[in-house]
Amino acid sequence: MDTYRDADGWSILGDSTRRAIVECLAERPRAVGELADELPVSRPAVSQHLKVLKDAGLVAEQSAGTRRIYRLNPVAVQALRDQLDAFWGRALTGYVDLVEQTKETDHD
Repeated sequence: MDTYRDADGWSILGDSTRRAIVECLAERPRAVGELADELPVSRPAVSQHLKVLKDAGLVAEQSAGTRRIYRLNPVAVQALRDQLDAFWGRALTGYVDLVEQTKETDHD
């Protein structure tokens, strides 16, 4: 699993099961068993995916008796949001520039 240590959040979320786990945790914190009950994968598979998400900093865990409760790391989620907003802003600026160039060439 050390492969994921240097990976960015976007590549980690490229896996559909990890995205599903993040979606569940966005609703509320949950234990492994709760996540496994909602997903079409085994508890050990959920645990492996949670380890990848935790190693990437996207998920944090907290002990509650004998259970571990997992929650999204709001700082990491905000960082992904900031990256997406920056990407979207650049894409929109590029689109506006293209439209303006097209208008200029149409008027010439």
